Amino acid sequence: METLRKPEHIRRWVLALGDEARQVCEDVKLSAEELEMNEALAALYDSPEGRGGLRGGSGASSPRVARWLGDIRKYFPSSVVQTMQRDAFDRLNLKDMLLQPEMLETIQPDVHLVSTLMAMNGVIPAKTRETARLVVRKVVDELMRKLEEPLRSAVGGALNRAVRNRRPRHAEIDWNRTIRANLRHWQDEYHTLVPETLIGFGRKARTPQREIILCIDQSGSMADSIVYSSIFGAVMASLPAVRTRLVVFDTSVVDLTEEMQDPVDILFGVQLGGGTDINRAVGYCQSLIRDPRNTIFVLISDLYEGGVERNLLQRTSELVESGVQCIALLALSDEGSPFYDKALAAKLAALGMPSFACTPDLFPDMMAAAIRREDVGLWASRQGIVTAHAEPVR
Repeated sequence: METLRKPEHIRRWVLALGDEARQVCEDVKLSAEELEMNEALAALYDSPEGRGGLRGGSGASSPRVARWLGDIRKYFPSSVVQTMQRDAFDRLNLKDMLLQPEMLETIQPDVHLVSTLMAMNGVIPAKTRETARLVVRKVVDELMRKLEEPLRSAVGGALNRAVRNRRPRHAEIDWNRTIRANLRHWQDEYHTLVPETLIGFGRKARTPQREIILCIDQSGSMADSIVYSSIFGAVMASLPAVRTRLVVFDTSVVDLTEEMQDPVDILFGVQLGGGTDINRAVGYCQSLIRDPRNTIFVLISDLYEGGVERNLLQRTSELVESGVQCIALLALSDEGSPFYDKALAAKLAALGMPSFACTPDLFPDMMAAAIRREDVGLWASRQGIVTAHAEPVR
């Protein structure tokens, strides 16, 4: 309690609790900067409609909202700014503001903003579209810098180690395995080891060793997952040792494989919302498979099926029995525990299709485990990821 009585701590509580706290703590004096911070917070949180004329829509309120967006970037760290922007979209109906280029230039880009722009893609006017693409490009480029190298390293390493080479060239020698295999040949007199057997990484095949199909639900709740999936798909498409396909679906199915060179094109080609027919999407992906035992099928969906569930389970069973490695990602996002159809997830798990949510930073390791033909459900459990509990299919 003594800590809370310190002036700096009391000022923080006054800022957090708003004007009512200021009235109670009349003796607490805020600095000029703290007063401006308090005004920025009050404009968003002190009333449902926003205070002092801060509101959504177009027209005279736009300059004030633009100044407010600038203020919060001035006074708060990036993570707080993103949270406040998200709250402003919901509480103040600022989505209409995103149709104005000058407003987009003011907002700090993040994954949530990209998701919002994806949802509004059909109504963005021509004069704003180029600005919107620049905002999306900025977020995509930042995520690519963060995620590309871990995915390349994980997938490339898994592919190289998937096959052993007993007659390796010098550059192909796996020294750790070679040393372990030849410890009995240690020469104590010379303090050295003379390897009798060399173990090397597998040489790259001329044809892709693995085929990967990313099948992504376009429902509105999956927006963040689509952003990350598009980026990962583009990275994997650039790896010569895998062949990657990208399919998105609602009640119809769209193959975006040819667009994977540019994630921004993918994101502006997605239509969020609408119904969901997972069975139809899985049926289309099933028709693409030529080599089941070298195929990894990743379904990214909250599993709220609007199609025929019985047929979906039948298709999944056929895929698993044919040797396809099947994974259901309930979300590919940093947003915490997802909402999903627990009953359907359990039925898929019972058929041999592990179902769990995955954060973007763990996705490279998950793909590497799949490429090495490990039990991905077991891998998830080792990472502390909660997987859907398998229940018998009736």
